[in-house]
Amino acid sequence: MTDFYQNGIITTLHNLTNRHISDLENDLVQFSQERPLGLLLPSLYSELEGDAMPNILKHIKTVPYLSEIVIGLDRADESQYKKALEFFEPLPQHHRILWNDGPRLKAIDAELAELGLAPKEMGKGRNVWYCMGYILASNKSKAIALHDCDILTYTSELLARLIYPVANPMYNYRFCKGYYARVAGGKLNGRVSRLLITPLIRALKMVLDDNHRYLDYMDSYRYPLAGEFSFHRDVLTDILIPSDWGLEIGVLSEMHRNHANSRLCQVDIAHTYDHKHQDLSLEDVQQGLSKMSIDIAKSLFRKLATQGTEFSPYTFRTLKASYLRIALDFVETYKNDAIMNGLSFDIHKEEKSVEMFAKNIVDAGQMFLDNPMETPFIPSWNRVKSAVPDIFERIYDAVEQDYQEFSGK
Repeated sequence: MTDFYQNGIITTLHNLTNRHISDLENDLVQFSQERPLGLLLPSLYSELEGDAMPNILKHIKTVPYLSEIVIGLDRADESQYKKALEFFEPLPQHHRILWNDGPRLKAIDAELAELGLAPKEMGKGRNVWYCMGYILASNKSKAIALHDCDILTYTSELLARLIYPVANPMYNYRFCKGYYARVAGGKLNGRVSRLLITPLIRALKMVLDDNHRYLDYMDSYRYPLAGEFSFHRDVLTDILIPSDWGLEIGVLSEMHRNHANSRLCQVDIAHTYDHKHQDLSLEDVQQGLSKMSIDIAKSLFRKLATQGTEFSPYTFRTLKASYLRIALDFVETYKNDAIMNGLSFDIHKEEKSVEMFAKNIVDAGQMFLDNPMETPFIPSWNRVKSAVPDIFERIYDAVEQDYQEFSGK
């Protein structure tokens, strides 16, 4: 059970009473009469064969308030798409699968690529972007939750608490970020949030003389890398989605750009949370947490640059030194917290992570300076619709045709 303390400049909604899931769902059923609710699931086909997704499906089947479920399916051939249709068939809610590797959606992607409007990288950002386009096309949901498909500790309470703040018509929130304690297997997880993002934001505040409103905003989120958030449909039209590992940071940055802080919140969605863990990848900057840390750092630098911050190689050297000192202090803090709570804690692994992140901050800074024309954002759907006026109808029709052809319905 958490306390009710409000830190930072966005609202935090806590779990103070362990309210029963049936009470939450009764509220959500009522809310859904006025504001239809949807769920977006960006998934790899391989996740359907893992341990997490079957359990997620078991819980989602019981959810009584969803009008629509949209599944973005990546890395699936024709036979795997057919198996995915069978996998999700037990869902009683209206649902559709975006077969992103199928010929119909690939043809649309190729046309958008010729116009310079398609995502340039495969990955979660691309998957989410096309799912958002389909949600705009279907017009079945007014408030939508999104969560990852590798959550090993999933329950329907996570979904109910995640979507509640944007589902409740009495609230004025347009966007809600989920948070949770990353403790599982007797140890602290969430290294990138604990040892990179928070120390880096604090270091940027020390090094930069610019206005810190954006950094204060980012520092208000308890778990900025959570893959779980909810939003109103109307926020989708002009959001710029990053296509790399900076997706979650990029989405938070877009919310800061487009909406007042009073329209944003975060909510405690789970007592325990565990999912697929990425390797540290000390020897390969194109894999695992190493690539993730570079993409996240670049995402922060790009956002600050749009607000007038000037960077130089000297800035990043100073930033590295400040970050390293702050992050190592955090290692000590987390060690003490772990000991008091009876958790295991490997100081060597924690400091190896910090050293890698420190190097990657400088590398990310150099990449940012070397390629000032880089545009890693996928265009907004407003822009795409302006260039291709019937794009939503075509995406909707492609998904329906795939479903009808391969489901036999």
